Amino acid sequence: MAERPPGSPEPADGSTAPPDPPPSAAAAPEPTRDVGATAWAAGPGTRTEERPIAASAPGAAGDGATAPGTATGKDTNKKKDRGGLSFLRELPVLIVIAFLLALLIKTFLVQAFYIPSGSMEPTLMIGDRVLVNKLAYRFGDPERGDVIVFENPNPQQTTEEEGWFRSFLDWVTEGLGISQPPDKDFIKRVIGMPGETVEQRNGEIFIDGKKLDEPWLPPHSDRRSIGPWTVPEGHYMVMGDNRPNSNDSRFGQLGMIPSDKIVGKAFVIIWPPSRWGWLRGG
Repeated sequence: MAERPPGSPEPADGSTAPPDPPPSAAAAPEPTRDVGATAWAAGPGTRTEERPIAASAPGAAGDGATAPGTATGKDTNKKKDRGGLSFLRELPVLIVIAFLLALLIKTFLVQAFYIPSGSMEPTLMIGDRVLVNKLAYRFGDPERGDVIVFENPNPQQTTEEEGWFRSFLDWVTEGLGISQPPDKDFIKRVIGMPGETVEQRNGEIFIDGKKLDEPWLPPHSDRRSIGPWTVPEGHYMVMGDNRPNSNDSRFGQLGMIPSDKIVGKAFVIIWPPSRWGWLRGG
């Protein structure tokens, strides 16, 4: 029979079985540890086992927290508001940049012109707007039949000067093709080249004695015989397609046009849409 250790109490049932040994710290079960999403539980002599647990992610329903970097509806609205305010703050800058680009294009590349008179009818009607290529003659000369815009070679002297604001406003509206002063810029067709002799006989145009074929002209009733004119070097003789009603190089106000007064070549009608089309040349 096994001896009872000294000082140990006698079993109540009179059995002689030794009591269970007291638990030691080394044999105690390990506490459950949360490592990521897996709990580990181990007891004395037992094989460790992975037991998945349901981990509650930050910001999940019920914990009252929001995951880092996750935008709530309120944050989204704030971002939208900030985006709208940012656009409104940038809008004046964008308008100024667009305006400056338009003025640069108008000054150096392409400009819109408003047609104020009927001197080019039916090719160009009053109220038409055309685009003028301002680089057309930087590397070449005008050709017979080109429709050109040019400055008044004989501007009249005015006693009243416009203020800077009025001058700037006129410059902008002219560049956009909204308006056009009647005696500042003109649009006509090139007929006579430098050094040529031009004559009108019974309504027909002759260049150095040879009849000029003008497919751009409609039938007209101008049967006058006027001229001849000799075109100086560095100048061009221009006429309107509406020959009976055109103040052009045949008469005193304009005369022959110096090459340095030519603004550019008109190449397309852009307004009204019903009249859109390329301008016919020689």
